[in-house]
Amino acid sequence: ELKKHGTQDIFVLCTRGEFLRYRVPNLMDTYQQHEICVHHYPIPDGDVPDIAMCCKILEELRSCLESNRKTVIQCSVAFTDICHSLTVAACLLLQLSDTLAPQQVIDNLRSLRGSGAIQTIKQYNYLHDFREKLAAHLATKGTALRSVSR
Repeated sequence: ELKKHGTQDIFVLCTRGEFLRYRVPNLMDTYQQHEICVHHYPIPDGDVPDIAMCCKILEELRSCLESNRKTVIQCSVAFTDICHSLTVAACLLLQLSDTLAPQQVIDNLRSLRGSGAIQTIKQYNYLHDFREKLAAHLATKGTALRSVSR
């Protein structure tokens, strides 16, 4: 189905344990067999990525989107859990625009995907602290924080 809709890249945020639990241990291989580029960043259920991992995900995600590649962020093998993918999507929005407030991003995602979006306190706090953590991380790398909106 993903290939039929033109998906070229998929960011898989679920763990190998989820593949086994849902009885699809070869799912990433199947994506690749259908010529979908897989970016695997396992995040335990209900958790958030550390800032270094998040920056790597966002860098690859932005590259895909800037190249006009049809891209999916998947956080659950069963396609039922929406918290990880929306946390990453929210980080991308916060990185791209200085004018969006974290709560505004959360509210917008909840209006689009339902009240279950951004499901844990840890994820909620992560988004509210994201820009500070990103700036601190980039400062240690000697990279200037930049936004597309500037």
